[in-house]
Amino acid sequence: MPNTPMPTTPQAKRMARALREALAARDIAVTHSDALEFVAKSLDYADWNTLAARTGGGAAATRSDAGVELKLAVPIIRIFDVEKAKSFYVDLLGFAIEWEHRFGEGYPLYMQISRAGLRLHLSEHHGDATPGSAVYIPVAGLDALFNELRAKGSHAAIEEGPGETRWLQILDPFGNRLRFAERKADAPAATPEGYTMRR
Repeated sequence: MPNTPMPTTPQAKRMARALREALAARDIAVTHSDALEFVAKSLDYADWNTLAARTGGGAAATRSDAGVELKLAVPIIRIFDVEKAKSFYVDLLGFAIEWEHRFGEGYPLYMQISRAGLRLHLSEHHGDATPGSAVYIPVAGLDALFNELRAKGSHAAIEEGPGETRWLQILDPFGNRLRFAERKADAPAATPEGYTMRR
């Protein structure tokens, strides 16, 4: 381990940039990659990758989320029959249609549906999604949803899921699986067996 105080990865990158600028002023051209290697060697590291690894310089450590706000994802589900899709998603599952779009008469349908904070996009467009996909949907009130679906004639059942969850899986008419999952009320706060937390 070097005796020099360990710089952060951004500090080491600034050192490399300053080195390049100083050398350029003397008409000595050095690539950015070479400058990084020179800085690493000057700090007694074997190479830049070693320095970056030991100073937490991985992608996650150097990523800046300033100015970035990620919203909730909206899954796109492939459908092949509009009436069957509406019967399943609207009549059975209770979603409301927010909007529909076609580029012209006879063109494939693209629509947004929503219920209780969840939005889904249903698309007839080839290439928008793959039939047979699965959507994992965290839910509070799984028993109420189960009773609602049973009252409408669904044979969906609540199952024991992994990681202290219980879930209700239901297939749409196009082979897509909707997995409504709820954490058990008495589930411990600790990481479930077999899972490794990364943050």
